[in-house]
Amino acid sequence: MSSPCDPKYAPAGDVGAALMLIDSRLKTVYDGKTETDPEQQQLIDQFTASLGPDGVHDLLDGACTLIFMFMKWLRMAYEDHDKDVIEYVVPNLVATMRMMPKSVCPEAIPTMAGLVIAAGTGLSPSLWRMQYGEWTINEMNPLEATAFLLAEHINRLTQDRDFATRLITDALSRADQERDV
Repeated sequence: MSSPCDPKYAPAGDVGAALMLIDSRLKTVYDGKTETDPEQQQLIDQFTASLGPDGVHDLLDGACTLIFMFMKWLRMAYEDHDKDVIEYVVPNLVATMRMMPKSVCPEAIPTMAGLVIAAGTGLSPSLWRMQYGEWTINEMNPLEATAFLLAEHINRLTQDRDFATRLITDALSRADQERDV
């Protein structure tokens, strides 16, 4: 039986823009900075302000697509070692978010854990979230943090700071090539 949260029913959103934001955050952290450069933050703010309502929804869907793709890769990687992705990723994610009270309010942590569990079980995070109404402003930073933490987890596992970004850009390139054929 097909689920209404099956990824085939989900919009992909603006994966490129979502990836750009996550990659920017990764580079900031890897460069040893504890805070985003004010100029870089201003550019990010200008970019997101220019999106408009439809663009913001596309960005949210793109972030959920990233979460789905990262969890799919993590699920396969953990299964190769006879481990459960939920058991190894979710507790670490929740514990890390609890240490980020400025970026992630405690009320958003269960929702973000739910998104990751949905993705880890093969469901669309955006369709899973849609069951509970519109996104709230308090979920924006936690959503970004979730995608960031999953990308960083992948990079740590592979010992390659660009692996998660490359994983997505390669998938996007393959999708463009298949569409052109």
